[in-house]
Amino acid sequence: MKYEWWHEAVVYQIYPRSFMDSNGDGIGDLAGIASKLDYLAGTLGVDAVWISPFYPSPMADFGYDVADYTDVDPMFGTLDDFDTLVEGAHERDLKVIIDWVPNHSSSQHPWFLESRSSRDNPKRDWYVWKDPAPDGSPPNNWISVFSGPAWTFDEHTGQYYLHSFLSEQPDINWRNDKAKAAMLDTLRFWLRRGVDGFRLDACHFSMKDPLYRSNPVLDTPRHGYKNLGEYDSLEHIHDRGHPDIHGLFREVRAVLDGFSAGQPRFSVGEIHLEGEEWARYYGNGDELHMPYYFGMLHGDWTASWAREVVETQERVLPPGAWPNHVLGNHDETRIATRYGERRARLATLMLLTLRGTPTIYYGDELGMVQADIPPDRQQDPWGRRQPGLGRDGCRTPMQWTTGEHAGFTTGQPWLETVDPGGALNVQAQLGDPDSMLSLTRRLIEVRKGSNALRTGSYDAIEGLPETVFAYRRGAGGETVCVYLNFGDEPVRVPAEGTLLAATRSGASGPVDGVLALDSLDGAVLGT
Repeated sequence: MKYEWWHEAVVYQIYPRSFMDSNGDGIGDLAGIASKLDYLAGTLGVDAVWISPFYPSPMADFGYDVADYTDVDPMFGTLDDFDTLVEGAHERDLKVIIDWVPNHSSSQHPWFLESRSSRDNPKRDWYVWKDPAPDGSPPNNWISVFSGPAWTFDEHTGQYYLHSFLSEQPDINWRNDKAKAAMLDTLRFWLRRGVDGFRLDACHFSMKDPLYRSNPVLDTPRHGYKNLGEYDSLEHIHDRGHPDIHGLFREVRAVLDGFSAGQPRFSVGEIHLEGEEWARYYGNGDELHMPYYFGMLHGDWTASWAREVVETQERVLPPGAWPNHVLGNHDETRIATRYGERRARLATLMLLTLRGTPTIYYGDELGMVQADIPPDRQQDPWGRRQPGLGRDGCRTPMQWTTGEHAGFTTGQPWLETVDPGGALNVQAQLGDPDSMLSLTRRLIEVRKGSNALRTGSYDAIEGLPETVFAYRRGAGGETVCVYLNFGDEPVRVPAEGTLLAATRSGASGPVDGVLALDSLDGAVLGT
């Protein structure tokens, strides 16, 4: 297998609104990210950054409602700022991945404004328009992820338009060749500016049943880890993931491959599916380089659960496909709150030692916790419409210092920081060998220095206590063994080697026959 940069990379997600504010307006921006490249590439040591949307947008979904796919919203800066950021990143051998939102645009995008202007407008079919049902109701029973019908009636033209998410996010009709060509050209625009890859938002929604048939109604709602109410009452077989989507992803891949001479370009998709259905999005090595795997986001936090998450992915991977893992992102409760601070340390050790590409959400390297934002101060448009589902809590500003607003801004931040003056910041943790930041840095350092951890095989280690999940990584004669105690009691396991990293600081030296693990303790051994 030939390994490309993205096989071996540690990816770091940046939510630009919250990472670093360069001009004191309280909102993070591209120049702010550029000012922290030394932290990312040097201090922390990650290999790639994924930057969430910074496009012009009315911010109905904080940037995931794109009004222009080929520009920068003034609140985040300019195209020149973006070019400066990419140049600075590449000088530090740091790859840049940006969000691309293929399923929908903003309702304020010029394409949709034209499409909405009349039934005979040339861009009418760039979006999905349908006549009402005979009784005037929506064309079918499809439900928006954000609740309510996935159809909004337009009085001016007398038809409904489709939106899988907010009504301000109309779905693009990828079956229209001109719309498809225009969208693929937006990829080329950013590739020409030096982008190394794309994270494709909600991408399996992009192809629907061409007959627009209603979804079957479930006898019992099928709730996932998020209770999405009426959305969970349907079996979503017609409103997303039509088999034609694989042809679309092959076309996206062809665009990326066309820019990959000398430097492979990369794609990773947000696809909330499981098992063989999830694995199909690799194609035959000609679709997505990776669909994100979200198995670690929620579980009962036992050794058997963790092993099943890992080995389920390993089992369904197509030949030559590469696994990946994530612990958090801009839509999920912070891991330190979801599982607890000590479990977050153990999870980080697991994330950075498993086979595959790991993604770290900004601030998780500090153990940042979920904020409890009072209803009257919530900013997330979805949370304001659907109380209890807001995502502000995991989007609070990055915490750089012990100073005012954690060093994020000199102005009033768009959301308050969670731990002002405390220890959940870079300044406080850099000099603390026991800190989460020190642990994360050490694990990334060990990973970089180990072929076994970057590209090696995975094999479970058997015959250990039921609270222990352990595995062996191997490549080119090098072997690394990882031991994770998910239990609340100390254990002793047979092991030999040299301690390379552990959840406890100061753990070092040889292990000769027996490894002692405290509760919620983990260790990495070179053998």
